[in-house]
Amino acid sequence: MMGTEFGFGFGFHGLGMLFFWGLILFLVVLLVQGAFRQVFGRRDSSALEILDERFARDEISREEYGKKRRALTRQ
Repeated sequence: MMGTEFGFGFGFHGLGMLFFWGLILFLVVLLVQGAFRQVFGRRDSSALEILDERFARDEISREEYGKKRRALTRQ
């Protein structure tokens, strides 16, 4: 027998390395996403936000806005 770890030493070290590289990869992905958000400066708008913007710009009437809003919020 080698050592007193009963074979558990390698497994825990392997999991530690996996966790470490997973954390590094996660941080890189967050940084890349943040950079793309700053470069393109746009996020996806929901349908209700788009509808509100169209109504605010007077592209649709109050009646049409009400109908579409009810249709979107209906579950």
